[in-house]
Amino acid sequence: MITLQQDADGFIRMNRHFPHNSLISISFTAGAAEQFTGAQLNAVFDDALAEFRGQNRLEGAKGFSRAPAKTVQPTKNITFVKVRPGMAG
Repeated sequence: MITLQQDADGFIRMNRHFPHNSLISISFTAGAAEQFTGAQLNAVFDDALAEFRGQNRLEGAKGFSRAPAKTVQPTKNITFVKVRPGMAG
């Protein structure tokens, strides 16, 4: 089981997909804890990534390349995902 801690702003660190059948426990700042499957958190990650790309005009923009960028810091991806109690249900 993977255990994650929500930060004070309501985010967890997640920069990649988890295996679909893995169990992830998230401890929320309010004191509650919930268990998610990898598939549930992957869906939350995909939604957050789509929102990020839409707000930053990264999908369908002229000149947008899907080739890997040659930078040290990735600029077209997210590292933190907002979570709240009750999302696992």
